[in-house]
This record gives sequence, structure tokens and C-alpha cells, in this order.
Amino acid sequence: MNARTKTRPAGIPAGTQTPDRRRWLVLAVASAAQFLAILDLFAVSVALPALRSTFDGAPLPQVSWVLNAYTIVLAALLVPAGRLADDTSRKKSFLAGMALFGAASVACAAAPTLPVLVAARVVQAAAGAVLVPTSLGLALPAFPRREHPTVMGIWTAVAALGGGCGPVLGGLLLMAGWRWIFLINVPVTAAAILAGRRLLPDTPRKPRQRLDLLGSALVLLAATALTALLVQASAWGYGSARTVGCAVAAAVLAVLAVAHMRRHPNPVIGPDLFRHRPFAVAVSGVFLYYLVFAATLVAATLYFTAVWHYPVVRAGVGIAPIPLSCLVMSPFSGRIVGRIGGRASAVLGGLALAAGCGWWAATASPEPSYLVMFVPGALLAGVSTALLQPPLFGAAASLPADRLSLGSAVLMMARQISSALGIAVLTVLLGSAARPPVAAFRHGWLFMVAAALLSALISRHFRTNNNNK
Repeated sequence: MNARTKTRPAGIPAGTQTPDRRRWLVLAVASAAQFLAILDLFAVSVALPALRSTFDGAPLPQVSWVLNAYTIVLAALLVPAGRLADDTSRKKSFLAGMALFGAASVACAAAPTLPVLVAARVVQAAAGAVLVPTSLGLALPAFPRREHPTVMGIWTAVAALGGGCGPVLGGLLLMAGWRWIFLINVPVTAAAILAGRRLLPDTPRKPRQRLDLLGSALVLLAATALTALLVQASAWGYGSARTVGCAVAAAVLAVLAVAHMRRHPNPVIGPDLFRHRPFAVAVSGVFLYYLVFAATLVAATLYFTAVWHYPVVRAGVGIAPIPLSCLVMSPFSGRIVGRIGGRASAVLGGLALAAGCGWWAATASPEPSYLVMFVPGALLAGVSTALLQPPLFGAAASLPADRLSLGSAVLMMARQISSALGIAVLTVLLGSAARPPVAAFRHGWLFMVAAALLSALISRHFRTNNNNK
């Protein structure tokens, strides 16, 4: 083994026998990006009443665009941003995205009007779309393949922690004012940029290729139309002209995007990506899983406030067992996957989530019973994340090295769109009442049981070259 391999300043290829000891610092920097992007998706949800008060009692549909604009733009830009990072420089993309995220956070905190805040959130979401797939594309190559399950366990735990802590941290920061929800990002982005410049590896520049600008635009527009449809349909009305027009636009754009990418010599998403069986199964499993997981966070928060009459801050803190159980379980994900295989781990994850939602449906009561009714299901939901996500998101590492960020972006887009769809279905099931009855929540949890079981069923077909279990 030569000395050069041991003293390499940053991440190294997966096959190298002596990995750099600073690879864990690379993972920490990359995980910070994942945490920030997901945190800001959920933290703002508890601030909508405060935003209405700040901006002269603006109607809730207008204020909700502070959340919706971020959701739509993040989902729509993930794939083009991931492909661009693969084709240029992941390190430069990451640093630029982190700097833009910090600047947009300052703009959000300083926004004098609601339209300015929404515009700043669009920029923030665009930066997040660069950060999320690029972070995984930087972290995985720094580790030998045998450590990938552990890396994915930590990386997905950070994502779950960001989602679960969003309402909690948002509620606590509201005590100081909603602008602190954005200002808290600034020191994190500054530290990540300073550490990233020193620690993060760079990818060799690829030969110039013909960029698929039309394909990128079609994917962007189709994802925008679909996510907007899922997020806004209940507000627009399910039979309204805007809803129908958005559905038609999403379908037509999706068909055009697929037809274009089948003909283009270097498409933004190559059809061969989905001919790779482990990756195709992983995308389906992630889609079905997040159809449930995002809805569980929303359902729990609404149940606490609407049925048990918890204050907003207490409701946000109440969901803490979900991210905490995931955080505790995730360091063991690598050992579990190594012992039973990625397929069995993913199946158990889907079954655990189904069991957790089933517990809530079976024990739901209008009388507060937090420890008996909520906590057991929350623990199962958190454990499910630590079991299912590492092998399925880790499927991106089985793709060619120059498609790692793109593969991550496709998985993330599946996560974002299915999250919006799951919340949209939950909204329909809960109805329009200000305080939905317990029976409506029970129907929502039964829907989640069915989707989680489908995720487990799909995961039975998951297999990688080094996983035959």
C-alpha cells in the first residue's frame, strides 16, 4: 500500500482498501445539507399562523405558498440538479448550493412582504435541490462498499431527524419569532462551506457531452405540474378548471418527457437507469414508503391538536419518538443489513411501518393516551426508517459511478412526490372539518397500512449483486 493512498486529503473511491480516516467528516458535511433541506420543508409548517399575523392577516391559501413553493420547486429541480452535478463537479455544486441556501435563508428572514418571502423560498428550494442528491454523491465514494449500509443508515437517519425535528424546532423557534426559523440555517451553512472546501473530494471532469436541455425542461415542468396538483388540488377544488388543467398538463408533459428521453443520445434520465433492477425496485419501494411516512407526521400533528387539543408546540414535540427511535436504531443498520441482507431489512421496514400505523388505527381514542396509543406506533415508524431506507437509497451506489447523484436525485424526487401525494390523500380522508373525528384518522391510518404493506411486498424483489439474501 503506498503512502499516497493513506494521506489522500479527502474521500477516496469505494474499492480502496485503506479508506481515509476523515471520511466520517465528509459524511458529516454531506449530511448537514440533507438535514437543512428536509428541516426547512417541515419547520415552516407550524409558522403559518404567525406569518398570517405578520403580513396583515393574509389569507391562508396565500400564506401556504411559503410551504408549497418550497415543496414544488424542490421536487421539480432534483433530477436536473443531480444530473448537472454528475456532469460537472459535485464539490463545486455542493458548495454553490450551500452558499445559495444560506443567502436565501437570510432573504427569507429579512423578507418585508409575503411575495418576497415566497420568492426567497423558491431560491432556497432550488439550492436544496442541488444539495440533497449531491451530498450522497460525495459521501458514498469516500467509503469502502462494505460500509455503505452504515453510511446510508446515518444519512437516512439525518433525513428522518430533519423531518421529525422540523415541527419541534419550528415550534420552539416561534417563541423568539418566525424569522429565526430561517436565521438558524446561516451558521450551519457557513460551517459546512468552510469544512467542505477543505474536506470534500471532487470528481474528475467528464468529457463535454451534449446536454439534454429539452429533457431537463420537460422533467422540470412535469414534476412541477404534478407536485402543484397534489399540493393545491384540495384548495382549488377537485373538479375545478385549474385542477383538471394541471392534471392534463402533468400527464402530457410526462408522456413528452418519456418519448423525448427514449430518442435522445444522452438523456437527462436514461431508460437504462430503470432497466437496472435493484434501482427500479428501490424507486418503487421508496415511493410507497413515503406515501405513508410523510402522512404519519402530518396525521400525528393534526391528531394532537384537533382531537387531543394539544398546543402547537406540544404537538410538535409530541412526534419526537419517531425521529429519536430512528436515530437510535440507524447506527445498527449496517450490521442488520450485513446479517440478514438488504432485501430482508427493507421488507421488515415496510412491515414495521404497517404495524405502527395499524396500532394507531386500533387504539385511537378521543381521550388523550399518549404513552399507550401514540408511542408504540411512533417507535415502530422510526425503526422502519432505519430498516428500509438504507438498502433502498443505497441502491444508487449500484449504478455506474458517474450516475450516482442522478440516481440519488430520482430517488429523492420519488420521495418528494409521494410525500405530497400521501398528504393529499390524507387530506381527502380527513375531510374539510376543522376538527376531524377519530374515525377519519382511523381511515387515514388504514390507508397507510395498505401502502406500507405494498412497500414491503415490492421490497421482496430487491436484490443487489452483493446481496443474495
